[in-house]
Parts: sequence; structure tokens; C-alpha cells
Amino acid sequence: MSEEQAIQAVVHLYVDGMTFAHEAALRKAFHPKACIIGNFSGKVEWLSLDEFISAVVSEGAAPAGTQPPIDIEALDVTGDAATVKVVDEFAGMRFSDYLSLLKTNGRWMIVSKLYHLHS
Repeated sequence: MSEEQAIQAVVHLYVDGMTFAHEAALRKAFHPKACIIGNFSGKVEWLSLDEFISAVVSEGAAPAGTQPPIDIEALDVTGDAATVKVVDEFAGMRFSDYLSLLKTNGRWMIVSKLYHLHS
């Protein structure tokens, strides 16, 4: 598997984890110290991974068989660092997510998520 394919697999794990409120998938996709940042409801939202997972789980899972929309618009890799721009949907909202990933101990993990909520 190429580095790009490994990164795409992490992105898909992240989107599936959000779609189906799957905590274990999200914990596998993200570094434990990851932060999630964006403007939400008129203010800056700055979440820890635990806060983010709690918010996702509280929304509940999409129905079985749901195919989460995902569009990886950009992917850039330099050594053990990567960035991905992905457009996805969660809880009826459309987001552009800017994910920073780090390869550590042989696997890619999301270390930060900066998002834009489309109106």
C-alpha cells in the first residue's frame, strides 16, 4: 500500500467513524492529543478528541447501509507529515475538513482537524 493509500484509509476510517458514531474507529484514526477546531454556531469551537467523540456519539449513528459522502480534494505528503482536504457530511451539515496527519510508529494518524461548516 502506498503512503497516499494508507492516508486515504485513515480518512475513510474517520468519516465512517463519524457517520456511524463508532468511537473505536475515531480513536484509531486520531492521535490521542488531536484537536478539532472551527467556527460553529457563531463561535470558535476548540475540542479535544474526547469532546469531539462525545459530540459525534451524541448525534447517533446513521442508518445501516448509509454511504457517507466523501470527496478528498487534496492530499499532500512530505516524509512523515501529510495534509488532506476532504469534503464530507455529518448530521445533515456539509464540512470542508483540513486534516493534518503524522506517521508515527509506522502508521498515519490525524493530529488536527480544522473545519469549515458550509452554510
